[in-house]
Amino acid sequence: MNNKLFGTDGVRGKAGTFPMNIEFAFNLASVLSDFACKTKKKVAIGKDTRISGDMLESALCAGFLAKGIDVIRLGVVPTPLVTLKTKSLDVDLAVMITASHNPYFDNGFKLIDSNGDKFPDEFYRNVESKLDELDKTQSNNSESIGKIIKNEAVVEEYIEHIRNIAPNYKALQGLRVVLDCANGAYSYILPQVFKDLGAGVIAINNTPDGYNINKECGSQHPEGLAKTVVESKANFGIAVDGDGDRVILVDNKGNIIDGDQLLCFLANYLKKHDLLKNNTVISTEWSNLGLGEYLTSNGYNYFKSKVGERYVIDLMNEKEAVLGGELVGHIVLSQYAKSGDGAICALIISLAYLEDGRMMDEIFPIFTPYPCVIENIRFSNNEFMRQSVEYDDVKEALKKAKDDLGNDSNLIARKSGTEPVIKLRVEGVDAKKVTEIAENLKSLILKYKK
Repeated sequence: MNNKLFGTDGVRGKAGTFPMNIEFAFNLASVLSDFACKTKKKVAIGKDTRISGDMLESALCAGFLAKGIDVIRLGVVPTPLVTLKTKSLDVDLAVMITASHNPYFDNGFKLIDSNGDKFPDEFYRNVESKLDELDKTQSNNSESIGKIIKNEAVVEEYIEHIRNIAPNYKALQGLRVVLDCANGAYSYILPQVFKDLGAGVIAINNTPDGYNINKECGSQHPEGLAKTVVESKANFGIAVDGDGDRVILVDNKGNIIDGDQLLCFLANYLKKHDLLKNNTVISTEWSNLGLGEYLTSNGYNYFKSKVGERYVIDLMNEKEAVLGGELVGHIVLSQYAKSGDGAICALIISLAYLEDGRMMDEIFPIFTPYPCVIENIRFSNNEFMRQSVEYDDVKEALKKAKDDLGNDSNLIARKSGTEPVIKLRVEGVDAKKVTEIAENLKSLILKYKK
């Protein structure tokens, strides 16, 4: 994207410091008001459970209101609710205040267009340009000041939407499931949906306090979920992240099942019910090579996008697919949702499990993954991060490593679009070689960690 601030999923940073401070939030709202709120003169704002959400929401509201834009405050809601409901809210755009799976001290803004889709790269480039040109001395007259509109019905409408996907209100009867809500936006919604549909629910990490979102829980830290599943003799466990757009499965033996395996499971289920449009599945270049081998050998049409849920959705639209996702657990079921939706994905997984009749540890793994090492190399700021893989010795080492891995391999050194992290992925046939190459590349890149 080559933007200074906006990555593949909006803008993120440490709450209270630029760009996650009051001034930037106010200025962003001001720019969006002039640039993207020309039709309805109305926006919607949701947030997750971070302590900084109120502060940033207030600043956004002030910026929009000062420009004569009405604000619908949705309160604490998951990102998939916002993407799903934006169109029916009749707004120019929506803003979700969240840093997704990051710790509480981070926050971010996800921008969503009037149809509930993520904006394209060009939009973010224009927003950044307008921010640079912003005239901070401009003022508005009192006749064009916006107002706050509270929407307290949207959560129950969303829950009803999910319940209606199930064949009946007792569709999950007999199921015993552990739900790890990451102390985030799904803390009420996810357990409620499963209880309404007849499941026996053990909810954990569902008491947010503003500071415990994603803290040693949720999709990033499913170890506690795995322990609870085994101890409670549950059929399986589901973990979401703080804003609810990721889902990770834990089987009855406590084994962690990633997004690649879930894509295969869901593809088989949807195909069985003639719901897999064009027999097509989308993932990203970050997915394990074993996923592609399994899907193509079983007659599926399989395509890979760039990393990022937005790019998955773009390719799904291009290929007219209804199923796509990422290794990290963004699973998009576009018959039911506009983006990765942890609750809807969890429901479909549950329905497929009950129909299958086997225990989860008998179902997974569906394919044997290639040996793979993933390293997240963190830097102090984005500038150092971006430069680290541009040095000649790093470029040469990456090229040599790719040659050494040979065919049936995958090597990616990717600049994160949301945080100062180089994401290194080394995958190949020889596990020992994969590990050695990953360690050498990590050590070399760390030379430039400042």
